[in-house]
Amino acid sequence: MGDNGFSSSSSPRRFSSTSAAFPLAKLGPHHRHYSLSSSTISNHRRRDVQRHMAVEGDFDPDSISRSVEEAKAGSIKARLRALYKFTRPHTIRGTVLASIAGTIRALVDTPGAIATVDWNMMLPRAFVGMIALLLGNAFIVGINQIYDEQIDKMNKPFLPVASGEMSKRFAWGAVLTGGIVGPLIVWKFFPLLLFKLYMLGWFLGAVYSVPPIRTKRNPIAAGLTIATVRGFLLNFGVYYAVKDAIGATFSWSPKVSFIARFMTMFATVIAITKDLPDVEGDKAYNIQTFATKVGVDRIAKGATFCLLLNYVHAILTGLLSRAGTFRPLSMVGGHTVLMAMLIYRFQQLDSSQIRSIKTYYKHIWDLFYLEYALYTLI
Repeated sequence: MGDNGFSSSSSPRRFSSTSAAFPLAKLGPHHRHYSLSSSTISNHRRRDVQRHMAVEGDFDPDSISRSVEEAKAGSIKARLRALYKFTRPHTIRGTVLASIAGTIRALVDTPGAIATVDWNMMLPRAFVGMIALLLGNAFIVGINQIYDEQIDKMNKPFLPVASGEMSKRFAWGAVLTGGIVGPLIVWKFFPLLLFKLYMLGWFLGAVYSVPPIRTKRNPIAAGLTIATVRGFLLNFGVYYAVKDAIGATFSWSPKVSFIARFMTMFATVIAITKDLPDVEGDKAYNIQTFATKVGVDRIAKGATFCLLLNYVHAILTGLLSRAGTFRPLSMVGGHTVLMAMLIYRFQQLDSSQIRSIKTYYKHIWDLFYLEYALYTLI
């Protein structure tokens, strides 16, 4: 391990920019390492392995090999790129969208707030709150990568700790920074209730990955953890923080109550479907998930059915609520469109193909993002 915090030449997991040994666990039943420059690989196989899909997008083994070498050489750009990947960008997008949507919703729900709010106070406070949330997000996803390094080498070899772009030393530094600075920000700038809720999410996120509790080993506990943190605590916390900042009394409006219910269910589905592409690695390391116990096809069908029920619940909420509570075009029409998108994406799923499974999971996240856009309009 180098003093710079990133992998040194002594790392046991070596990459070469010309002949990258990359674990293609999903492409072969025996998890062999294939040399991308070997003349024994057919042109078809070569094209197939050049890019692989993740929720964050396609990743290229050769590109990762170069990034490892650049990080070892001291490239600042490579280090920042590894740090960015370490934060799991798709989870950052969810956190940022939840913050923006919750802020807009709280301001719109408070009569006169937009016209009278002190923006010189509000914007810096919102920025500080966003930083605290992103640090908490980095803490949770980072500590997971540290304790899941061996599993990720099989399931997610593009992640920086698993690939060797980032050393354990640097990863721990990033995790401890997020895990300490985030709570200090909330303690300093926000009400005690929000600090308690933040620390509850901090604790649940930590024990999800850290032994001996490690709730991710139990599919029910893992699902409840993710649903609580990303479904309820995030959405309630942002709304409450904005209400407090503008001096308004918090109340469970029909819209914030709806989004808390809806996103808690949605986050539960994400907690279940996130394991669909990782069945082989989870089985190898005795991680029990619904996907390993029930099977990918059944879980995909069950998750889709649960999301369909969630959308039906949203549509019925819009139809049956008192007139004026929701905007029918957004609440009913918008959720009908998203439900149709879900059905279309599910029809394209081939549960026997790993790329199709990852595409399906990525589209679930896309629907998750779109819900926050719709939340500001309902």
